[in-house]
Amino acid sequence: MTAHDNSYHYNVIRRAIDEIDGAGGEALSLDALAAKMDMSPAHFQRVFSRWVGVSPKRYQQFLTLGHAKTLLQDRFSTLDTTQSVGLSGQGRLHDLFLRWEAMSPGAYATGGAGLTIRWGWFDSPFGPALVMGTGKGICGLGLASETGEAAAMEDLRSRWPNAEFIEGSAQLAPWVEHAFKARGMTPLHLIGAPFQIKVWEALLAIPSGHVTTYSQIAEKIGSPRAVRAVGTAVGRNPVSWLIPCHRALRKSGALGGYHWGLPMKRALLAWESAQADAADTA
Repeated sequence: MTAHDNSYHYNVIRRAIDEIDGAGGEALSLDALAAKMDMSPAHFQRVFSRWVGVSPKRYQQFLTLGHAKTLLQDRFSTLDTTQSVGLSGQGRLHDLFLRWEAMSPGAYATGGAGLTIRWGWFDSPFGPALVMGTGKGICGLGLASETGEAAAMEDLRSRWPNAEFIEGSAQLAPWVEHAFKARGMTPLHLIGAPFQIKVWEALLAIPSGHVTTYSQIAEKIGSPRAVRAVGTAVGRNPVSWLIPCHRALRKSGALGGYHWGLPMKRALLAWESAQADAADTA
């Protein structure tokens, strides 16, 4: 699949979300959904099957607004997962193998002073991705389909205002290849306040295709009353997708916010659910 294909396929998914929402809960047939996006049913079917591995009808179920509640019922993670069902679990085709190192609190407080951060734009299954990294690993990953590329760049650069930023796509490319194709080890360099890093480490324990709640994360890090602070830390996660903040939901089953846009959060959750569904039925 080429870079152009990835962006094209995500744009099709984004348009599908709009059409499904506009239907007011009414299921759209393959022919109707394809027609609304000016595509033939056969072409639409091929795009979906190639991108996510399930039929448009099945994927449409994952995109419904009630899907988050279904996830909480069927794929809820208490964050006390063992290694056998966590990030290194067998049978999870799209779990990512990560190692991470956190920056010291003192270094974080300097706003990135003394750090050299390389950045580059890459194509991903979810549209254009801005990736940033230090010599130790990826420290930033923004998904720009909803926010726009300029806003994503300004957002991530503002996290470490005193760092030196250098374009470095070639140096980052091997890590990005690992990150989006789950091949090899992807190193992460977590740059944040101590409380934020505790929250981000808890997010890393949520297996692909599963979700948890902000209150569960607060329990996991030993601060059960800090649900609001946990929500803020989740929202400040600088490494989308790899640190899976999209898997955190409100206790009610509502999606909650998402820094890179709620349509993106829904697409990520639906994509992971479809992958898990395909793996379970393979």
